[in-house]
This record gives sequence, structure tokens and C-alpha cells, in this order.
Amino acid sequence: MTHLLDTERPPARPEDSRGGRSPGRAARSGKSTPWWLSRTAATTLCAIAGVYTLLPLTWLLFAVTKTLPELYSGNGFSPSAGFHVWDNLQDLFTEDSGRFGRWMLNTAVYALGGALIATLLSVAAGYAFDKFAFRGKEKWYALVIAGVLVPHTAIVIPLYLMMANLQMTDTMWSVLIPVAVNPFGVYLARAYSAGAIPGELLEAARIDGAGEVRTFFAVGLKMMAPGAVTIFLIQFIAIWNNFFLPMVMITDNDLFSVAQGLFTWNSAVSQNPEYTRLVVVGSAVTTIPLLLLFIPLQRRWRAGLAEGGLR
Repeated sequence: MTHLLDTERPPARPEDSRGGRSPGRAARSGKSTPWWLSRTAATTLCAIAGVYTLLPLTWLLFAVTKTLPELYSGNGFSPSAGFHVWDNLQDLFTEDSGRFGRWMLNTAVYALGGALIATLLSVAAGYAFDKFAFRGKEKWYALVIAGVLVPHTAIVIPLYLMMANLQMTDTMWSVLIPVAVNPFGVYLARAYSAGAIPGELLEAARIDGAGEVRTFFAVGLKMMAPGAVTIFLIQFIAIWNNFFLPMVMITDNDLFSVAQGLFTWNSAVSQNPEYTRLVVVGSAVTTIPLLLLFIPLQRRWRAGLAEGGLR
């Protein structure tokens, strides 16, 4: 009987050494992966995109070493023979009684303060939308998500009119308050909270006598740390590079952001050609804080963004 069962069993199909389909069946299918969908093509395309993205930064790094005449002559992707980096930095931070240093400090206050407030509010709101049940929850959340679809430039003028009515223009608050709200951060925080915080852990904290606020700060906020880092980095970079909002809100030179200040210098190149060199050097200096912040935190940023995207 055993022999009979063995003879009735269909023969196994030959497979290659890697456990895949047999060469004969692959050949009969008549289908092969197009070359533009292969891993080599994708890697080559990513490499080209990376080089293209880094070209302006490479030019900027070489331009920092040059004098004004050298910026308009010679190869843009080669350093100056004199290597005038130190002289250019000295001129940058001493021009106009050291205004560039003040602009950098202002931008750091806007970006750091705004990103911290926006991160805390976004994490708290996302946690509440995920873990609490209240009337009109999904409608309120849909309203928050709708805020993601509104272009930032479309609300700057209404924000200016509101700040003008409150007599808060030409103050740091006119920049800090608008950037403290981040609808995309709320969406990302809710998605991360759903996957990172089990409801049983919150119930255990409540049984131990912890209130909702204490539970959030002691349990929820700690477990959402990678997502919070992601929200912080996104908001910090957005505020640091923000140009239109400070341009509309601020007219006091001492409260300018660095982007606004460099734009002012660039607009005065016809009166002082040396501003061209200072704008180039200043643009290179403004990238340093972003690199110093992003590189150490990139692992947490990628983890938080991937976790939020999968949930």
C-alpha cells in the first residue's frame, strides 16, 4: 500500500539551488524584469539624484574660500589658492556692527522655541486623539488633517492681520505663535501613538493611581520619544528655512531671521558689491546648525518616520 501511494504521488518539480522556480518554467513564462526596474537601475538613479542634490552645497563650500573677484572667475568647483575662509568669516560677523550674529541668534530662538512648543503640542494632541474617546473626535481630527492641505503662504496674510490687531507685529511672538502649530505633527503623533503605546500599559498606570496628565508625561511621552524627535526635526528645519513669515511680520532689523537678513544684504548688492561675498559665506554658515542637529539624530528620525508611516 505504501508503494501504491508513492506511485500515485506527482513528481516534484525541479528547482534551482536557491529554492526558486525551475529554469524551464521561468523560460516558458516569457517574462523578465525590465532593466529600468532592476536594482542596478534604481541604485544608479539614486546616485545621480544624490550627486545633483550635493552639487550646490559643494559649490558653496568652495565659494567660502574665495574673494569677490574669484567668485566670478575660474572654476566654481575648486578652492581658492589663498584659502580666505577665516577672512571671509571675520568680515561676515563684523559687517554692520555684527548683525549677522544677531540674526543667527534670532533664528535659533525662532526655530528652537517654535519646534519645542510645536512638538509638545503635537505629541499631546496626537496622544489624545488616539487614546481618548470624546464627542466629535473624528470630525475634529479631520479638521486638523485639513490644515495639512492648506499652503503655509495662504495663511500668512490673515495671520499678519490677526497679529496687527493684537499689536504683536515686530515682536518675536508674531513668529513663534504661528509656528507652534503643526497639523502634520499631530497626524504623525497619532499614528505613532497607535503603534507604540499599548492600552494595557496606560490602564496599569491608572490602576496605580496616576492621573491622565501624569500618565502622559511618565508613560506616553517617553514611549513616543522617537516620534517626537521626528516631529521636532521636521519643524526645526521648516522654521529655520522659513522666509515668508518673518518677512511679513518683522520690520525691525534687530529681529530679522538669518534668511531675511541675507535677503536684505543681497538686495543691497548694487550699493555694496561686497555683500555678494557675505551672502555666499552666510548661506554656508547657516547650513552648519542643521547638519549638527540632523546627523546625530538621523537614526531616531528615520525610525520615527518609518514607524509612523507603517501604522
